[in-house]
Amino acid sequence: MPPSDVLSRALNDPVDPPLRPLPAPVADLLRSLDAPPRLAAHLRAVHDVAVQLVDRVERRYPELTVDREAVLFGAATHDIGKTVHIAELSGPGSCHEEAGRQLLLAHGFGPELARFAGTHASWADPAATLEDLLVSTADKVWKNKRVPELEDLVISRLARATGRQRWEEYLALDELLGHIGDGADHRLAFQASFPVYA
Repeated sequence: MPPSDVLSRALNDPVDPPLRPLPAPVADLLRSLDAPPRLAAHLRAVHDVAVQLVDRVERRYPELTVDREAVLFGAATHDIGKTVHIAELSGPGSCHEEAGRQLLLAHGFGPELARFAGTHASWADPAATLEDLLVSTADKVWKNKRVPELEDLVISRLARATGRQRWEEYLALDELLGHIGDGADHRLAFQASFPVYA
C-alpha cells in the first residue's frame, strides 16, 4: 500500500467507536508534510477527546467564553513537530514542541493557534489559558492518563470563572475524564494499527 494510502486511512478510516475527522486544514497540512500515519492517528484521537471536553465545558458553563476552534486546532496539531522529530513518536523528547510551533507559523497559521504545539506540555506556566489546559488534558486523557496537577489547574480555573465550589468542579471533571478514559483502549489500538514509517 503506498504511504499516502496509509496516511489517508489514518485520517479517514471509520473506527468503532467513531473518531471525528481532523479539521480539513490540518488534514491537508499533514498530507503535504507526508506525516507519519501513526502521528495522524494520534492527532485524530486527541482531537476527538478535545471535542468531548469542549462540548462538556460549553454545556456545563454556558457563561464561560472558551475558544472552541482554538482548542480543537491545538489538539489536532499539538504534536505536529513530530513530522520533523520522528524519533519522538516512539521515544521521549521535547524538540517537537518548538519545531511544531515554527512549522505551523511557516505554513501561515497565526501565533495564537501555533502556540499549542509549544504549550501542550507546559501547563504549569502561569500564562497558560483555559484553552491551553484543555489541549494538555486531551493529550493526557486520550490514553486514560490522569495528571492530578493538570486537573487541579483546570478545576481551579473553572471554579474561579464560575464561582462554584472546587469540590463540585472536581466531581464533574473526574466523572467526565473517567468516561473519556473508558474509551482509551480503542484509541490506543487505533493509533497502534498505523506504522510510524509508511
